[in-house]
Amino acid sequence: MSSKGVSDADLWEMLFAVENAAPADAVEVVARRLSLGVEATSASFLVADLSGRALVRMAHVPDVAAADTRRQDEAVAAVLPFDGGPREQALRSQRVQVAPGANGTHVVMAPVTERGEALGVLELTFPAEPDEATLDAVSRGAHVLAYVVIAARRHTDLFEWSQRTAPFNLAAEIQRRLLPSAFTCEAAAFTLSAWLEPASTIGGDTFDYSLARDVLHMSMTDAMGHGVDSALLATLGVGSLRNSRRRGMSLTDQAAAANQTLKENAPAGFGFATGLIARLDLPTGLLHLVNAGHIPPLLVRGGAVDRLTLPIDLPFGIRSAQTYRATELPLRPGDRLVLLTDGMLERRGAVVDLERPLLALVDSHPREVVRALTDAVLAVGGPALADDASLLVLDWYGGHDNARDARPLHTPSG
Repeated sequence: MSSKGVSDADLWEMLFAVENAAPADAVEVVARRLSLGVEATSASFLVADLSGRALVRMAHVPDVAAADTRRQDEAVAAVLPFDGGPREQALRSQRVQVAPGANGTHVVMAPVTERGEALGVLELTFPAEPDEATLDAVSRGAHVLAYVVIAARRHTDLFEWSQRTAPFNLAAEIQRRLLPSAFTCEAAAFTLSAWLEPASTIGGDTFDYSLARDVLHMSMTDAMGHGVDSALLATLGVGSLRNSRRRGMSLTDQAAAANQTLKENAPAGFGFATGLIARLDLPTGLLHLVNAGHIPPLLVRGGAVDRLTLPIDLPFGIRSAQTYRATELPLRPGDRLVLLTDGMLERRGAVVDLERPLLALVDSHPREVVRALTDAVLAVGGPALADDASLLVLDWYGGHDNARDARPLHTPSG
């Protein structure tokens, strides 16, 4: 292997090695081969915790220096809470970080990311300070690793297990399966990021999106109640919306179908869910919205935050044969659209001010916006929320036909 990276032949050999390894070992195979390619002395992968506030080092032996470790079979997960250090900065800034290691070594931390979804950090140790070509090779290797992680985690629970620093109950397990596999998506014309901060008893929130060639579909729902019944009700709503979307139905027909599904199949005989469903035409920026009894979206434009005025129809599941209305909104380059549930706005009687942080974060990546806003909710409501808090942030740039620059960045040492 070249000291400056992995050749095409090496890449093929690495992919064959991944196929031959057990899915749980695939990431370790790639990390080891990448470390050889750049002449690193060690390599490890730190997966992003589901809380969004820690990294987790996966290994076959305990990391005795870690503050917390968990074991399942032969796997050990060591939790490394965010502390503002270079690991956290690598993940949040999406730039390679270089820090001094023990005995004169240098540690390189590269974000492992696919379309803006921060999967974790690749950590490599070098005996001497790496040059620019080596940092570039590490960045590219980390990008390759992202696709290996995505492929491998379809066949094993190991990644999901390691990301869970707190156990899930049944309702949380159901709710988790309703969410898209990636919470962030970057494209030439937009960036989208979403988050769900669950209540201690699970409040039935969901969000969803799907990117077609020229259309972006989005939805957010909030099912009544808490616990398993709420999660099952949410399952009906999300399942109906996905089914009708994949059948090519219009927004209003999708809403009508979700309404009838909940009306006829609610687990307890009756149940409803509020919802927002949206369709964005990517070449033109024309957004279509249907509001089924849900909190209106927020629009950040020109230094101001406005709550959109939409026709509000009944929630899904209230009345049979309910009809729904769609509203058009032309987005302008630089607009930020925010879909949210009521758990984002009120916590134990206190109203959460989102306008101020939205304006303060106007230049931040949507991934950082959802993190900051949910942190603000937790600061008011405490760590054990009484209701789910969810939001989806969409930045619209325009220029759907432009090419997206997906090349990784790095921050020079020193």
